[in-house]
Parts: sequence; C-alpha cells; structure tokens
Amino acid sequence: MNQLLANLIAIGAGSAIGGMARYLVGRAVQAQWHGSFPLGTFIVNVAGCFIIGLIYGLIDRGFNLPESARLFLTVGLCGGFTTFSTFINENYLLISSQGQAMALLYAVASIAVGFLMLYLAYFITRSL
Repeated sequence: MNQLLANLIAIGAGSAIGGMARYLVGRAVQAQWHGSFPLGTFIVNVAGCFIIGLIYGLIDRGFNLPESARLFLTVGLCGGFTTFSTFINENYLLISSQGQAMALLYAVASIAVGFLMLYLAYFITRSL
C-alpha cells in the first residue's frame, strides 16, 4: 500500500472516531445544559483545541510520531471531533433566535478559550 493511501485510511479512521466522539460528548453535555448557549459544541471545540495542542506540543518536544499516526490524531481524530461548521451554523441560529449579543458571546468565547487551551497544552508539554 502506498503512503498516500495509508495516510488517507488513517485520516478516515480518525475522522470516523472523532465524529462519533463529537456526537456523544456534545449530546451528553447538552443534555445536562438547559440554556440557549450551545455548550456541547463549545466544550467539544475547546477540548479538541487542547488535545491538538498536546499532540503538537509533544511533537515539538521531539516525540517521534509516524506520519500516519500524526495524521490519524490531528487531521482525522481532532478534525472529526471539532465542529467548526456546526459552530458557524449555531452562531447563525443564535443570531436568528437570540440576537447578536449571544452569538457574539459564543463566537468570542469559543475562539478565546480555544486559543487559551491550545496555549495551555503547549505550555504543559514544553514544561515536562
């Protein structure tokens, strides 16, 4: 099997697992949350930012990860787990139903906390 095909299989497998995990985690969180803020997607997105930060932080520290494993974890698993298209759609729905203030809060908080989680993960892995 050539490397491209191996990488595509790794990405596809990671995407399938990440997508199923996104659904389960988002659903579990949202079932416990009764507000209009889409907390399930928010938690999934910031957790995905933290996970990808850990992975790349370890790689930056010299952790030897084969290309197919890196693609499985980052492009596949994290890519399937995080939900940017859902995030954009939920912002649109918030603007339509709750107004611009709630959509702005959700968008800014998602980006700010996501970046903070990525930075925190890099800091943790660099401090090991």
